[in-house]
Amino acid sequence: MKNETTGQPDASRRSFIKNSAIAAAGIMIVPRHVLGGPGFIAPSDKLIIASVGVGGKGKSDIANFYKSGKAEIAYLCDVDDVRAADSVKAFPKAKYYKDWRQMFDKESKNFDAVSISTPDHNHAIITLAAMQMGKHVYVQKPMTHDLYEARALTNAAEKYKVVTQMGNQGASGDGVRQLREWYNAGVIGDVHTIYCWTNRPVWPQGIPWPNTPKQVPSTLDWNLWLGTAPQKDYVDNLVPFNWRGWWDYGTGALGDMGCHIVEAPFSVLNLKYARDVQASVGSVYVGEFKQGYFPDSCPPSSHATLTFPKTNKTKGDVVLHWMDGGIQPERPDELGPNEVFGDSEGNGILFIGTKGKMIAGCYANDPKLLPTSRTDKVHVKQTLARVPGSANGHYAQWVEGCIAGYGKTELSSPFEKAGPLTECLLMANLAIRGHEIRTPKADGKGFNYPARNIKLVWDNDNMRVTNVDEANQFVKRTYREGWHLGA
Repeated sequence: MKNETTGQPDASRRSFIKNSAIAAAGIMIVPRHVLGGPGFIAPSDKLIIASVGVGGKGKSDIANFYKSGKAEIAYLCDVDDVRAADSVKAFPKAKYYKDWRQMFDKESKNFDAVSISTPDHNHAIITLAAMQMGKHVYVQKPMTHDLYEARALTNAAEKYKVVTQMGNQGASGDGVRQLREWYNAGVIGDVHTIYCWTNRPVWPQGIPWPNTPKQVPSTLDWNLWLGTAPQKDYVDNLVPFNWRGWWDYGTGALGDMGCHIVEAPFSVLNLKYARDVQASVGSVYVGEFKQGYFPDSCPPSSHATLTFPKTNKTKGDVVLHWMDGGIQPERPDELGPNEVFGDSEGNGILFIGTKGKMIAGCYANDPKLLPTSRTDKVHVKQTLARVPGSANGHYAQWVEGCIAGYGKTELSSPFEKAGPLTECLLMANLAIRGHEIRTPKADGKGFNYPARNIKLVWDNDNMRVTNVDEANQFVKRTYREGWHLGA
């Protein structure tokens, strides 16, 4: 893997042994602090990883990197000692930090890559800081919290020449490749409409912010957990999971499941940036027929519709529907009454083409043609290589890509693909959040809702909504004082 900060060529074990005076002395393994330089792979051919956020999903991420047999988990960082405990136990030789900034400052010469699995609102700052040090990065979905951040990281991956991967492991699965092969073979004709749906949220949404602060647990650094988010008192039932339902920290059902479900349409049709978006949301009622207004919280359900311009895989525009909170599209006539629509967990994808339809579950699992009897009858040539291990191979694919170096191997969800996908989801959230924007009426009686029940038109080059300026407040956040994106 080449030294990304100096532009030096890759150093393999063979060339290192041949040219190194140390090797001539018979020493085969050289400590990383002797070799120096971020992005350089030691002769042991191990990727040295520092992980930020090592509980929950972070715990399983680093375990899967380690299972590749080509990664060393050398540094662990988490703001919550209780959440980190299992990873600390699993990797006792790894040095532990609570503040990722201190870990980067003190250890940057000693690791090659960074895995980030924090709440959404801190993804971008950690990821960009790592990239600017020449470190390869793996970041959990969604890639970022804001549209502006997603574009910044997409551009940074190319600028800093580092290997990137977003943690939507279904992108490495066999299912999406089967869908692509059917579509490329013309089995369902030209796709013009797609439906994506999920049963999420499975956490509270559409609720008021708790008004009773609680004592911060002694094992949690609340200030570091907040990071870029506004200063607020600690409350119960936020950490470690329910933060997803609050806009300050999470991105709702779209952020949690959208990257897993919408990835297949992006891959099959080569979608990139949407042109416009509209949304409707489920209402919340408090008391007797009184509508609740809780703009800090994601709604309990939503339906967003995005229009994508023609691609090299379509003959015209593509309309993509997103539905969450248990909402599903009408069942296709070709699907039997007792056949599962999507998957048994309440997630799914439906492609509607000019010659037929195809469906799949979350991660594009269990793809089928409609009627489902066609699935075993239609045979097309396998043209796309499968990732070893399918979706579980997503982790090893990144590890091996990092060892090979930037541009040397194909990855399933590099930022060049994950960035536009993330922007799509955040554009849908732009319309969903815009639904709750309100301004006082001139006469002081009631409110106007300027972004409700209309279509938001998107200027992709300038990253702004052109017809409702109030919606642009959600394109780029103002970080809490002391936090910033990039050097």
